[in-house]
Amino acid sequence: MSILDGMDSQTKQRIVQELVPGRQITLAHIIANPDPILYEKLGLDPRVEHSRSAIGVMTVSPAETAIIMADIAVKSSGVELGFVDRFSGSLIVTGTVSEVESAAAAILEYVQTVLHYTVCPITRT
Repeated sequence: MSILDGMDSQTKQRIVQELVPGRQITLAHIIANPDPILYEKLGLDPRVEHSRSAIGVMTVSPAETAIIMADIAVKSSGVELGFVDRFSGSLIVTGTVSEVESAAAAILEYVQTVLHYTVCPITRT
């Protein structure tokens, strides 16, 4: 027997989602040699020199940390900023595989040792 048995078909369910603020990088992923359609769907410019080599995607909480991460990324390697959102905590960078790897490693090192955030491992496809 389901908890929905006996419920009126007109009854609406309400789902409450809550973000518990933490200090953590929840995703650090590198996409090596992405298909050009991915650039188009993400709104990135595939014509930028070396942009087709890799895309780096990271998410962080608190979201404003994405600004610091973007600064570290461009200063630590030759990546281009694809997207940074201080409201959702998302960061997308493009560059060669080694540039994106270098940027991701520098970001994780800084937020872990200086800001004392919990970090996830860098994953790659």
